[in-house]
Formats: sequence, C-alpha cells, structure tokens
Amino acid sequence: MEKLDETDRRLLRALQKDAGLSLDALSEQANLSRNACWRRIKALETSGVIRNRVTLLSPEHLGLSLTVFIQIRTRAHDAAWLDKFARATRTMPEILGVYRMTGDLDYLIRARVADMAGYDRLYQDLIARVPLSDVSASFVMEEIKDTTELPL
Repeated sequence: MEKLDETDRRLLRALQKDAGLSLDALSEQANLSRNACWRRIKALETSGVIRNRVTLLSPEHLGLSLTVFIQIRTRAHDAAWLDKFARATRTMPEILGVYRMTGDLDYLIRARVADMAGYDRLYQDLIARVPLSDVSASFVMEEIKDTTELPL
C-alpha cells in the first residue's frame, strides 16, 4: 500500500470526481503551488497510484441501457481453458468486468448491452468462443449506486 498524506488524498479525491480539472483548480483544492501540484500528480502516476485518466461516458446516450451480470460455472479449471476464457472476454467490448469468484460461482461478468437481443448476441458469441458448463444472467432494473471513486 502506498503511503499517502492528506494533500495526496485531496488531489486524488478531486481527480476521481473530475480528471479534467485544470492544474490551477487542482492546486487550489490541494492548497499547493501549481508546480508542487504537478510534481505530486506526476509522482502519483509514476508510483502507479494513478493508473489512468479516463472519460466516463453515459451508456444510455450511447444506446447501452441494459446492464447484465452473467454468472459462469465451468467444469474446466486448467490453465489452457482459463487463458482461452480470459482472451475471449478481454476482446469483447460489451464486457466491462470479469471476476474469478469464490464459492459456488466460478466467474462473474459485468456487461453493457442495448437490450435483450444485444445480450443474446453477447451470450451466443461467448459460448461460441469458450466452452461453459452453466451460464445464467441477472439484469439490472435500477442502478442505485455506480461509481469509480475509491474511498480515501
């Protein structure tokens, strides 16, 4: 874990809310000079604390209004199957997250599609690429909280 002081935390909170803030605005929020602020941000990037800066898009405006969680169970647990599964899911743009799980479930996939027909296309594509034992899906009816901000 990286050692962060309160100034780093202020910078990171501000950047998590809006990575497009100007250096002047960030400097003001962190109570730093412009140069000191820039150096801290560069140090946080170099150390890997700041992994990337992105623009968050509105899925609804892009016709991707349906969030689906896909639960996967598999009989195969060898390295070759896992490699094939990882390569397949990484190349499918609808798939936003893939997680190996403990318990009854082997993998959980988070995806965004336009509608049920879009989910069916994703499902058909996935099962054509990699053999799966059991696939079930849950569809989000209401997003109560969805954030990329980590607690600092």
